[in-house]
Amino acid sequence: MKKVVTFGEIMLRLAPQEYLRFSQANNFDVVYGGGESNVAVSLANYGVPVDFVTRLPKNDIGECAMMEMRKRGVGVDKIVWGGDRLGIYFLETGAVSRGSKVVYDRAHSAISEIESGMIDWDSVFDGVEWFHWTGITPAISQGAADVCLEAVKAASSKGITISTDLNYRAKLWKFCDASHRESIMTELTSYCDVVLGNEEDAEMHFGIKPEGISVQTEGHNVKAEAFLSVCQQMMTKFPRAKKVITTLRGSISASHNTWAGVLYDGNNMYETRQYQITDIVDRVGGGDSFMGGLIYGLLKYPEDDQNALDFAVAASCLKHTIKGDANLVSIAEVEKLMGGDASGRVAR
Repeated sequence: MKKVVTFGEIMLRLAPQEYLRFSQANNFDVVYGGGESNVAVSLANYGVPVDFVTRLPKNDIGECAMMEMRKRGVGVDKIVWGGDRLGIYFLETGAVSRGSKVVYDRAHSAISEIESGMIDWDSVFDGVEWFHWTGITPAISQGAADVCLEAVKAASSKGITISTDLNYRAKLWKFCDASHRESIMTELTSYCDVVLGNEEDAEMHFGIKPEGISVQTEGHNVKAEAFLSVCQQMMTKFPRAKKVITTLRGSISASHNTWAGVLYDGNNMYETRQYQITDIVDRVGGGDSFMGGLIYGLLKYPEDDQNALDFAVAASCLKHTIKGDANLVSIAEVEKLMGGDASGRVAR
């Protein structure tokens, strides 16, 4: 299958066990993860050759992050080394009516101090067919935004398919104001063929809102039609985009979500079935698992957007049952759920 490259930050995740609050914790579970690294792990699980590109500190913690990618089958030879520390985030897992919380400790991380010219994109993209980045990476620092722009320009010049998950994060984007943020994201997204984002991403990055409906007032009964105008506005703003996709998450509680997806190709709007995800184990990385499933689906079924979308939603539905950032499911498990078997029976 065609080779994929993802670029972004991988972090150390520290979380109190089970559903303890930060103030109750005496120890933390350790996981490594990040938007683009999570996508890379999903793709590797599906047998797609994939490299993860980042900048890591040359110390034991940076080495551990690299080894986590390597053991999952992700290529790590394009990683660049430098800087003093790995970014950290703390996760408090919510339950029922108490939402989860994230606290970032990523200032002065190795990738936040990356600079133009540190990555040889011509070498990175040799033999590559697909490049993926997220809106988290340019939010880290101006340097990270500049290098991300280097990457999309280099990928575009080689005719590589480019995808993004817009991923607006309110706790990031500290280095610039809203106008500069919109300018950065508009330029980067203009190079993209496949764009994933929800209504908040579209509004916060580009001022694009659903027409005639308030998504927030719809609660868990989220309708695909509400996003048609967003998809159309996105394609008008970004004429290179061939597909605009959104996930439809309805939050009944922190432990019970509904989950579906929509894909618009400029003519047709595809929608998946709605899954009921109850007793969520870990929802962090849910969007990344969707993106990983979508890239696999679009590569595997290039003429069947519905099948690709169905695969992505089923894959990310299963991710909610897995502890940690990354999705560790097989193609067979995803296809079983796509086929309607959600019994969860023991495989003997």
